[in-house]
Amino acid sequence: MTEPPSFTLLPGAPESPVLLHVPHSARRVPTDARAGIVLDDAALDRELDHITDAHTALLAERAAELAHGVPWRFVNEVSRLVVDPERFPDDREEMAAVGMGAVYTRTTQQGVLRADGYAPEPLLARYFRPYAAAMTQAVEERLAAAGRAVVIDVHSYPSAPLPYELHGSGPRPPVCLGTDPFHTPPELRDAARAAFAECGGTGLDSPFAGTYVPLAHYGRDRRVSALMVEIRRDTYMTEPGGPPGPGLDRLAGALARLVEALQGL
Repeated sequence: MTEPPSFTLLPGAPESPVLLHVPHSARRVPTDARAGIVLDDAALDRELDHITDAHTALLAERAAELAHGVPWRFVNEVSRLVVDPERFPDDREEMAAVGMGAVYTRTTQQGVLRADGYAPEPLLARYFRPYAAAMTQAVEERLAAAGRAVVIDVHSYPSAPLPYELHGSGPRPPVCLGTDPFHTPPELRDAARAAFAECGGTGLDSPFAGTYVPLAHYGRDRRVSALMVEIRRDTYMTEPGGPPGPGLDRLAGALARLVEALQGL
């Protein structure tokens, strides 16, 4: 039986520069990716409840349906417990200190996820590098078609900090906007603040900072702008891992307004 794809690029309007990136919405952990995981099925389900940015793919889908000028969408179809496509592959960043580099070894509660000595290379080769190459190509296609690319990184986060969070003591606004000093121009940040103004308020870079840009463009190409939209989960769903609520439609409308604003920047 053929495995479903591990990521999907969903086309938008040919001239649109906007790419909604949804890296952490899926719960699927393929059989080949379970090697080294020490959790039983029940414990793995509980971990997925906490680590998954639940319903963010649905949020991006509804926003695309509402927006005038349909954005492109790049959606991860496997759990971030397989690989986290937003990490550096060489674990150079701070999250590696809590076992959450490109291939996680610890859980959100800082328990053991994968056995000591597990080699990450098979997962990097099978999932991480193809994802990075495809996302790079998607950005290149927006640059070729529109002369610029705007990556909106769609995430969610829990209302209460989890033990793995390195900066969990800071503000937890309804919508956290993660920025990058090179790739997030003021007009992008301001457009997001305006779009989400009616969703309970926004904050910057707390509890999570930064945003995703493919390494081929990161810190090099100002034609690629990017912003992370982190939505506090209690504003649109039942935590942890429960169904979406009425807040999802309000947030989808806000994301659609942001998409529309970005088409004209």
